[in-house]
Amino acid sequence: MAYSLCNTVHAKGSLRTLALMVPSAAIGGTLQYGYNLSIMNAPTTYVQNFINETFTDRWGVRLNVYQVTLVWSFIVSIFSLGGLTGALIAGPMSIRFGRKKTLLLNNVFLMLSSLLALTSRAARSFEMILLSRVLVGINAGISMNVQPMYFGECAPKHLRGMLSLSSAIFTSFGVVLGQVVGLREILGSESCWEYLLASNGIPGFIQLLTLPWFPESPRYLLIDRGDKEACFKALWRLRGCEVSQSEVDEILQEKAQSEGIRPRQPWELFRDRSVRWQLLSIIVISSAMQLCGNDSIYFYAYYVFHQAGIPADMIQYITIGTGSCEFLACIVSTLLIERMGRKVLLMGGYILMTVWAVVFTVALCLEVSLAWMPYLSMACLFTYILSFGMGPAGVTGVLPTEIFTQAARPAAYMIAGFLMWFCLFILGMIFPFLVSSLGQFCFVPFSIVCLLTALYVGLNLPETKGKTLTVIASEFDRMNFKKAGSAETQPTRALYQLGEVCQTTSF
Repeated sequence: MAYSLCNTVHAKGSLRTLALMVPSAAIGGTLQYGYNLSIMNAPTTYVQNFINETFTDRWGVRLNVYQVTLVWSFIVSIFSLGGLTGALIAGPMSIRFGRKKTLLLNNVFLMLSSLLALTSRAARSFEMILLSRVLVGINAGISMNVQPMYFGECAPKHLRGMLSLSSAIFTSFGVVLGQVVGLREILGSESCWEYLLASNGIPGFIQLLTLPWFPESPRYLLIDRGDKEACFKALWRLRGCEVSQSEVDEILQEKAQSEGIRPRQPWELFRDRSVRWQLLSIIVISSAMQLCGNDSIYFYAYYVFHQAGIPADMIQYITIGTGSCEFLACIVSTLLIERMGRKVLLMGGYILMTVWAVVFTVALCLEVSLAWMPYLSMACLFTYILSFGMGPAGVTGVLPTEIFTQAARPAAYMIAGFLMWFCLFILGMIFPFLVSSLGQFCFVPFSIVCLLTALYVGLNLPETKGKTLTVIASEFDRMNFKKAGSAETQPTRALYQLGEVCQTTSF
């Protein structure tokens, strides 16, 4: 069947469809990651008391402070192990069910999590909270991998970075939303903490009602399923009369390169020389996103601000400022990413984070002698989070879509997701002990991570702004086979003969 792209003025849909698809996917997607990071800070004391009461009721044993902190750290950090599991199954799910359907099926984990959290108090079981955190972690792990992939594959080239970065915007919005809902005046009180932990089911329910009305990824439909008709219908709905010949040619070019190639497995990427630098870049940048310590501030805001000298009764209000900073920074980054490029934002963000971590350390060392130093410490935390939001928060999620081909992309997201969640789990377990043992030097390890990552990005990561995926792949080919010094050693890429697509797309 032939479809005339010149007649797309009559096609149903417009860029409005694309704009509405973003919040529909994100509200039950990456928003959940940010929301579930931040809601655990408000009920810290109440859940710790609940754990102690449960131990006393069952075994007549009252835990000491260290033991309660250990159990609480495990409840908080088990979210990361769930996310790690979700990251590992996200790739196979996105290949088997498609990007959109995977996001919808992902809500099964979320709803079960909400139910367990809601009934945990009545059941007198902190284990139900533990299992709830595992399930919502799986949900977040899947959405953090699949949603940026879905957005990146649906977006036109000139909006690809901006649309992919919207995942970070909704993550930071989820952080702010969780902090606001977690206020004592709303659901952060002793009598309502189970409702707070179960409130993450509401955004998922909204997604179940809205996302089915939007199309699947055009690239997935054509390259993975070979359905040209469904692909062009999806493009028409997402672009309206904005469908361009060059965009169709790019998708067909990638399809030609993927012809006869099955989806890759994660372990295969480690043996493939043609993706060596892409893989190394993903490993470094995905690990650094968590090892920089930013998300641990949300996990343990009370510990961090208490160390900075902030009064306990003011901490819950100040934490809202941290989430708001990242939210605003991500919005600004969205406006800048297609102008300044990925590399500048990523490298600049880590350099600024290094500077603020050093200043924060100095401020903590001098807070005893200077009365205004706690306020400088607080300002450093805000600027640290701002710098994170301006670069690493959004750009990290964009990169796997841009530097890997369709066949390798799900596996790349699995590796990136595994590293992010594993590092978050390790850091979540040790962070409160890191603060107590290193004291005013607790951010020194983070400053080292940020500095080394900035150096790697500056020296080794090519800019991807405004380039087609084929051009980006060619640039990495030159890096991967540079030492061979011969073009014959580079992989042969199939080419699609560009045609007069404006007349017909009949094949």
